[in-house]
Amino acid sequence: MPPANTIVSRGSRVKAGILFFGVTSLTAVIGSTGSIQAGRFYDALTQPIWAPPAWLFGPVWTTLYIMMAYSGYRIWRQTLTFTHPALKLFYGQLFFNGLWSWVFFVWHWGALALINILILLLVIVRLIQSARHIEGVGALLLVPYALWVTFAAALNWALWQLNPVSLAF
Repeated sequence: MPPANTIVSRGSRVKAGILFFGVTSLTAVIGSTGSIQAGRFYDALTQPIWAPPAWLFGPVWTTLYIMMAYSGYRIWRQTLTFTHPALKLFYGQLFFNGLWSWVFFVWHWGALALINILILLLVIVRLIQSARHIEGVGALLLVPYALWVTFAAALNWALWQLNPVSLAF
């Protein structure tokens, strides 16, 4: 944590905010690029009865990305470094988040997508644990994300099991 008397200029705070929202938005773009053609593929998969409608994913992920970016900014605001271990976890979860859409929707690798999303979940949980000691609100902002990714992992597993030919690897 920075010393209590550390003053951070408004310009630095704005730049950091832009950076966190920018990097998180870039992750969203990378993931959505991988799922551009997902509609037909996803609709053709046998779905579990508890699968949400496809239209729900966009609003949920948009909300989660905003909360994620703000969480990263709040953690930075307390640490004043972009290389704090909690922020390294933040960047790690962005990597696995962006990768998942490609593994599942582009390459149709159900098993590897499941491994990817389980790693993502572990990184998110570790990030929450790390962040709660630094910035409690920042950690709480990530809880809905962890819950959604838990649900998404269960859905990934169910889709892989129900569609062994379409999601073979």
